[in-house]
Amino acid sequence: MAKSIEHVHARNAELVFNLLQTNGGLYLKIGQAIAMQSAILPPEFQKMFSKMFDDAPQNSWADVERVIREDFGKSAEEVFGPMLEHTARASASVAQVHWARLQDGREVAVKIQKREIAQQVGWDLWAFKVVAKAYTKAFDLPLYSLVPYITERLMLETDFVNEADNSERMKGLIEGEPRLRGKVYIPKVIRELSSTRVMTAEWIEGVRLWDKEAVTSPWRGSWTEGTPGCGSTPLDAPGIVRGDLGNGVSSARSRQSRPAKEAEEESLKPERNHWRGPTGTGGLGLSMKDVMGTMVDLFSAQMFLWGWVHCDPHPGNIFVRRKPFGKPELVLIDHGLYIHMNPEFRHQYALFWKSLMTFDNKTIENIVRSWGIGSPDMFASATLMRPYTGGDQSTSSAIRGGLKGKDEAERAFEMQQKMREGIKEMLGDETKWPRELIFIGRNFRIVQGNNQFLGSPVNRVKITGLWASRALAESPDLPLPERIRNFGRHIIFRFVLFGSDVVFLFSKLRQFLGIGGGMEDDLENQMRTMAKGFGVELNHGVFNG
Repeated sequence: MAKSIEHVHARNAELVFNLLQTNGGLYLKIGQAIAMQSAILPPEFQKMFSKMFDDAPQNSWADVERVIREDFGKSAEEVFGPMLEHTARASASVAQVHWARLQDGREVAVKIQKREIAQQVGWDLWAFKVVAKAYTKAFDLPLYSLVPYITERLMLETDFVNEADNSERMKGLIEGEPRLRGKVYIPKVIRELSSTRVMTAEWIEGVRLWDKEAVTSPWRGSWTEGTPGCGSTPLDAPGIVRGDLGNGVSSARSRQSRPAKEAEEESLKPERNHWRGPTGTGGLGLSMKDVMGTMVDLFSAQMFLWGWVHCDPHPGNIFVRRKPFGKPELVLIDHGLYIHMNPEFRHQYALFWKSLMTFDNKTIENIVRSWGIGSPDMFASATLMRPYTGGDQSTSSAIRGGLKGKDEAERAFEMQQKMREGIKEMLGDETKWPRELIFIGRNFRIVQGNNQFLGSPVNRVKITGLWASRALAESPDLPLPERIRNFGRHIIFRFVLFGSDVVFLFSKLRQFLGIGGGMEDDLENQMRTMAKGFGVELNHGVFNG
């Protein structure tokens, strides 16, 4: 018999977590999806599911070889040559990445789907439907209606041909956008060495976004050089020759003659840390403001200008490189999970965001009600990830009003029940609700978490609003007269954003004085306070990364 409601939640959260983690594969993806939306769930679920972002275990080399042979009809050595590392450099829920040097000298990242994924996918998605059905019943929220769309997205993530298509499309869009060209890089896919379960792309040497010290520490290399492989900088430092494939073949074959465990542990990839200096303490010498500004620009352009949105922008999928003469370059990888926003929805969403910044409540209400959403003020707060004070607050008033509990715990429980009703009202008409909002919200939350983790170096809300307004003036999908009108409104809108600058500068001052953590921390604290007033404990830390 459980002692309290908290104990019941903790026990159930542990049971579901263990189920998903033990089964692995897409179950981990499902767990991550729950974690990303867990703000509406009890704190016990939030805490438990934050562990879903830990590194996944690797598959054995034997399983890797079998996938390659099944997809290519050849051995791993016949496809990639002898210089393919047996131990993965990274491992996630669906795939793991191995380094290789092809016989023509190119270094590549070989992303290989875990063999059990193909076998489990049908059962995993059936189990996902069961879990979603259980959540719908247990929490009385209309979650099950979202299952078909989420299932479709997860299925596409296991198709590496689709990922290669997404990667090449995004590469073309970025190269065609002057404001991002040269600032963001997408690794080139090698189609002849790719299949449904194997994707090969050029190898990238870079620093992970989450390694703030490595990004900002002083640069020890030449000012005219960048990090290995970035811009005109070669992978290896001058005087180092890696072209002797004969030695590589000899080393690889001698490895094959040793015990399997020793062979798997051997590293073939050369370490390239010369740019860190003799003591190894150097970094990229970059400004986090420039790095994070480029990141917000990138995902805002995807959302408002192109309508092709990368929905998994956690720090593990973003590398930072230094270009010659000290400019940053972001490298975006893992293009399996994308959503497409059709032009009408993209224009609506851009206008919705712009209206949030100008407190245009009539436009906000018209747009969200056309999406079947019955609570504009709550949806506005969820989008901004801070309390939206421009609405009529009718939903929040209804949630807070009429409480009969004898003590604080009982009143909090009553508010939690009312909050569910508020969320049901916000979801509104399920037949109209744009499913893309699920993954757009995920993208926003992760980008916000990245900015917060790095110390809020940029005014993310302002940058996002500018792109939304600018897109309405630039989108070729809109008639020319409308774009001209929108351009005039955009000029006025830039002046309106002065208030956002004041708020950002004030938060930076508080941060400098040591009495605040930055704008993102301030916004999150406001959101926590608002949520606590509804009887909900927000633990946004589960979203970081």
